[in-house]
Formats: sequence, C-alpha cells, structure tokens
Amino acid sequence: MIELYESQRAMRNMRRAAMQRGVIAVLDVGSSKIACLVLRFDGSEPLEDGIGSLAGQSGFRVIGAATTRSRGVRFGEIHSMSETERAIRTAVQAAQKMAGIRVDHVIACFSGAGPRSYGLDGTVDVMGMTVDEQDVARVLSECEVPDFGHGREVLHAQPVNFALDHRSGLIDPRGQIGNELSTDMHMLTVDAQAIQNLAHCVKRCDLELAGLASSAYVSGISALVEDEQELGAACIDMGGGATGVSIFIKKHMIYADAVRMGGDHVTSDISMGLQVPMATAERIKTFYGGVVATGMDDREMIETGGETGDWEHDRRTVSRAELIGIMRPRVEEILEEVRARLDAAGFDHLPSQQIVLTGGASQIPGLDGLASKILGQQVRLGRPLRVHGLPQAATGPGFASCVGLCLFAAHPQDEWWDFEIPSDRLSGRGFKRAVQWFRDNW
Repeated sequence: MIELYESQRAMRNMRRAAMQRGVIAVLDVGSSKIACLVLRFDGSEPLEDGIGSLAGQSGFRVIGAATTRSRGVRFGEIHSMSETERAIRTAVQAAQKMAGIRVDHVIACFSGAGPRSYGLDGTVDVMGMTVDEQDVARVLSECEVPDFGHGREVLHAQPVNFALDHRSGLIDPRGQIGNELSTDMHMLTVDAQAIQNLAHCVKRCDLELAGLASSAYVSGISALVEDEQELGAACIDMGGGATGVSIFIKKHMIYADAVRMGGDHVTSDISMGLQVPMATAERIKTFYGGVVATGMDDREMIETGGETGDWEHDRRTVSRAELIGIMRPRVEEILEEVRARLDAAGFDHLPSQQIVLTGGASQIPGLDGLASKILGQQVRLGRPLRVHGLPQAATGPGFASCVGLCLFAAHPQDEWWDFEIPSDRLSGRGFKRAVQWFRDNW
C-alpha cells in the first residue's frame, strides 16, 4: 500500500514537470484501437465552456493525433506484450510526427481489469481552528482502507465530499473554521497485473508513465455535461472488448465497474452467424447494423462478399432483418449486464438518473431506444466535449475516453496521494463497499 501510494505520487509529480515543460501525450489503450493525442500547454488558452468541475485557467491544445488498430489487447487488458508494444509505438510515433515534437511522458487509460468501488469515511477534530492542508491529510488518513485482497491496486482514491460540523457538501474545506471535519472518499481498485503489464509496456516503448486512469472515469468526464455530473448520471462507455460503467454525482465519480463484453463480441457473433471473416463482419456491422427491425428489413439484402474463391459462397446475400437478429441478442445481453451493475450500485436512489451512452460501440443505430427499454431510464448518446485543436476524425463517441484523458491531464481532481498521509495510516483495516456507502450517504 505504501509502495503504491508513493508510485502514484511519483507519477503525479512527473505529470506536473512534463506540463511545465509544455508537452505531454495521452494514450487510450483499448481493445479495438489505440489512440494517442499530443497536448501542448501554454497557459494562454482557457478551456472552452462546459467542462464544469474540470474548468481551469491553464489551457491546452491538441497538436498531434493518431490511432492504430489495437493488437494484443483483449477485454481491455494486455494479452500480448510485443504486439501491444508495436501498436503503441505506431500510434505515438504518428502523433509525434504530426505534432513535430518528441514526447517523453504519457498518461494512459484502460478499461477492464475488474474494477471494484469502495466508499470510505473519516472524521477528525479541528478544535475551532481554520482547516488547513494538514487537517485534510489527517481526515483522509482516518478513512478506514478496506482489505481489498492480494493482487489488487488502488487506481483512484478521491475525496468526494467534506463536511465541517453540520455543513455538508463542501468541495474544499480549507480556510474555513469549525470543530469537526469529516470526509467521504471513493476508492477504485483494479487487478494489479493489468496495471503492471501496461506500465511495463509503456516503459518498453521508451516512454515515462506520468499517470493512469480508468477509461470509465475519463469517459464520464468528457461525455457528461456539467448538470449531469452534478445531479447524478451514469456513463456507459461501450468499447470493443469491455463496457465501462461509471456513476457521477456532485461532480465526482462515486462508482465504477466494467462488463467484459463490447462491440467486438457483436462482430464475432456476425462472423460466426454469417460465416464470414471478422474484417467482413466489422464492415457489415458498421454499414448495415442495427438492433431494431422494421418491415423494410426483410427486403433489404446485404451482400456478404468474400475472397474464398468459392463463387457461390462469396456471392451470398442476407437480409438486414437476419443481421439484426444476430446483433440484437448480444447487445441486449451487454445492456442487461449494465443494468445489473447499476442496480447493485443503487443507481435508482440518486436524485437524477440520466444515462449517457458513449464509446465506439454506442453508434449502432437504434441502440438508445433499446437501452431506454432495458435500463428503464432517460438515455442519450454522448459525444466528447470539444477541446482546442482536436481533429474532426477524433470528435466521435469512440474518442470519449481519449478526450476525457486530456481533461484529466489538465485538471486532475484531488486524490489521496496529493496529501501527506502518515505512512503508518496506509495499512488496511475495515471494509465497506461503495454500494452500501452511497445508499446511506446521498
């Protein structure tokens, strides 16, 4: 735990140093694509309106962007080190070339890795004095860290609420006077091996890792508008190999999880159902896919194409209704799994229950209507917020986590390791899952 705390602090210091030098890259390591954006910080351009809790003075501009097909990543986790390394090198080199500058530091995000949320709380006495940095560190150190088990690491640990005496909902209590300071903290742990593999892979690419984030978290930062982040909303990030679920309220993430299924599984079903290669299945899904059948779909015929040399096999056609019949059960299964995660999290206890779908796989026609039926809430499709210099090709839902990572790099929210926590407080005691915690606290 102490080692993890120190490594997160070291990364945070590295990020600050890189930003002072003016350039940093963000890297989204996904199952279907690896995207890299190079950011220039000069402090002269304020961020555009609408970034809400992340708005700040220091502006940045995207000066390089590149994507490449992901190789060696499954379910959002690295399976083949050498293939992933090659794909990361390709994306980073292309983005550097466009930016015309070399980059040494990257901040990366990933999905999958079995995320688990915990809600912690702590209280200290400040005896009528002005609350300062040390008091915040003390109250955070009073939070009872759960025994989250061997082989797991803390990815995020953010204070999401402070209370001073009877005044709750404080974002930052520093400078205020009171007697009793308490806090609620959200902690997200993931499989340690996934983090170690990603860190090792980045190092093999001759890059320094200056930060790590959960894709579910950064997608929520970029796809949810300010009101949604404030009043309560869930962001469903449908990627290729995994679907991230994150819940925000009061501008903080209070729960995250992941479903080990995504758009690639739909493609795989089409490939098996129509007996065509994966590349053909992906093309058919992109151009003709959908999840809601109409009377016209029986008559709309799709050529499967192919290069097997068997003329009869390569000239086959299928109706769009048949294609929808293959796609819909898998999409329903993913949404049912998402529903189970939201129910377990007590999502229906929040004052607002907006659901925002984003990620590359959210672009399937009719998905929002089907999601409304299964999730039983207001559902909208979310695109990432606009940031300066972002090329048109990188403004779609598939880039929500990448854009969110830019905002995370520019304006990270306070985390546990930003404060001087005494090392003897970094041992695990107590156990409380986030689900029960935020049912009781919000």
